[in-house]
Amino acid sequence: MAKAVVPRWHGDNYQSRFFWIHAASLLDPDRPEVVEVTFEADGPKAFDDVVVRYDPSRRYASGPGRVTVDYHQIKWHVDTGGRFGFEDLTDPAFIGASSISLLERLKSAKANAEDGAAYHLVTTDRVRDGDPLADLISNHDSSLRLQVLKNGKTDLSRMGSVRKCWREHLQLSTDQELFEIIDRLHIIQGHYSLDFLRQQVSLNFRLVGLVGAEAETAFIYDEAAKQLVVKDINCFTRASFEEWCRAEEWFSTKKPEIRRSIAISTFEPGATPTHMRDASPEFTLPLEQNFEGRALKPEKSWMDLKDPVVEFLKRMVGEQPVMRLFIDVHSSIAFLAGSVLKFKLGADVEIIQKGLNNPGTIWNARDGKEGPPVIINNEYIGDAKDIAIAIGVSRDPIHKVKEYVARELANVGTIVHVIPENGVGQASIQGGQHASSIAAAIAENVSAVRKPGGTAHIFMAAPNAFSFLLGQQAEAMGKCIPYEFDFGGHEDGSYKPTFII
Repeated sequence: MAKAVVPRWHGDNYQSRFFWIHAASLLDPDRPEVVEVTFEADGPKAFDDVVVRYDPSRRYASGPGRVTVDYHQIKWHVDTGGRFGFEDLTDPAFIGASSISLLERLKSAKANAEDGAAYHLVTTDRVRDGDPLADLISNHDSSLRLQVLKNGKTDLSRMGSVRKCWREHLQLSTDQELFEIIDRLHIIQGHYSLDFLRQQVSLNFRLVGLVGAEAETAFIYDEAAKQLVVKDINCFTRASFEEWCRAEEWFSTKKPEIRRSIAISTFEPGATPTHMRDASPEFTLPLEQNFEGRALKPEKSWMDLKDPVVEFLKRMVGEQPVMRLFIDVHSSIAFLAGSVLKFKLGADVEIIQKGLNNPGTIWNARDGKEGPPVIINNEYIGDAKDIAIAIGVSRDPIHKVKEYVARELANVGTIVHVIPENGVGQASIQGGQHASSIAAAIAENVSAVRKPGGTAHIFMAAPNAFSFLLGQQAEAMGKCIPYEFDFGGHEDGSYKPTFII
């Protein structure tokens, strides 16, 4: 009996934690457009788990128009092995229904939808390898890419088979009718774990002045969600949520710091999560015009970008040292940003680390998220005074770094190889404090082995937030040159030096 009940409890908690993350925006002075958050709404069937309303409307990341309301369907499973494909969207069992599929629910919702509505399937399952649906989901904001769905002239083509399946299931006459129905449908696959959402609730609550509770054995906000159901309360406005929080004594005695959102981008920024606020244009430094994709334009040099970045960040920290930094950038820019916004300037920076499905995780060097140390090996290859540092967090670049050093960097006498103790991968760093402690360990090691007048050549395969935090340690490492890898093979498929810092 317990084995059957526990997963249902966890499923309810998963949905309620997703709700609390968005409800926190109701207390955020930087998110005045969020006016209502509803839990188990009387909204469109299958998209009523969590509903967020905006006034004025928010920007739509993938096309024209604005978003007035986000409808979410949340599909949680105990294990992470669930897989689905385009045909499952026509199967009622996929959403636990007996007769009506997700696409039929969407069709019904669209028939009665208000202007500006967007629809989101949030699932811990993943799209099946090789399924055409994988080609349709945008890495930008998880919306369906209609321009890709339009590929292929006949029903026998790869995308034609998807159109035919969905069109016939919905009893539509034309593809255009189908496009109108699935426009603004988002599929957020492989969504994060139950424990990750617990951390995010606590973090978002603390940011708006509420008490976090990630260290408690029992998570008080799970029980609070159950009390909402008992009391028949499922909708909060800004005023009613503040009133509820005061009545429950959730407000912290420590006032939250007001953070200015600032942004730098060297390529098209990813969509900002709906529970966060974009940086205003006057607090944004767009640098995309200097690049073609990830590659720097031939007529540009990396040093052309250094002064604009340094001047922008010095102006920002001079005006408001407490900030939240969005960085959709190359790792060298993130490292440079960290070297500018160093601790001794009084900079207090949170970094938005966008990752899988764009959760918008906030990294802060004091966020309490600790993790295992890194393994640092120093390999001495000669008497030269320079150091090459190969940092393998998300992947291990050591072999390519050694090849590059042997070919291009005769002045390197030491290669420092850094990998996480818990293994290389996207989840190897637990959060900001963990990343900061790793950065400090690297800087301490480099400081100990470097020779006077030597240069640290830095090769990073790591999240941008880590690159930023390592940049804050640049002064301790002496003269630094970060490198970018030519992933697209636009030039030689190798490394290129960027800035002298």
